[in-house]
Amino acid sequence: MGRWTREELEDEFEKYQARALKAATTHDWREWADQFTEDATYIEHHYGELGGREAIYKWIQSTMDEPINNEMIYFPIEWYMIDDEKGWVVCQVWNRFADPGDGSIHQAYNFTLLKYAGGGKWKFEEDIYNPETFGQMVGGYLRRKKELAADE
Repeated sequence: MGRWTREELEDEFEKYQARALKAATTHDWREWADQFTEDATYIEHHYGELGGREAIYKWIQSTMDEPINNEMIYFPIEWYMIDDEKGWVVCQVWNRFADPGDGSIHQAYNFTLLKYAGGGKWKFEEDIYNPETFGQMVGGYLRRKKELAADE
């Protein structure tokens, strides 16, 4: 048996998801960042490796405040696995834009590895994705918004 129960890991992963939704829809990423330990590591393959909770917060707050990124507000989980021996969660996350106005869905996925530290804190996150796929998804979303605006 690992250091934490499966129930604790499930509960903290649910809170992680709820914090992401709240942060993306309110544009305030403080609570989301605060779920990481002070010395956490976050690896994001486009932006690099971030060390520490404050660096994670400054990066996510500024990145998700940028135009177009601030319209990516949903992160539904397609599937996840919990390794309760290691305290790890691996999942497939959809990065989904807000409805452009016609009900269409514009999303791309990444794989995330989370490592739990206990006490409601994560000590590590790594996001892995195909940047080309994300670029195509963003382009499709922007085209659709432009088409809808032209129809008005």
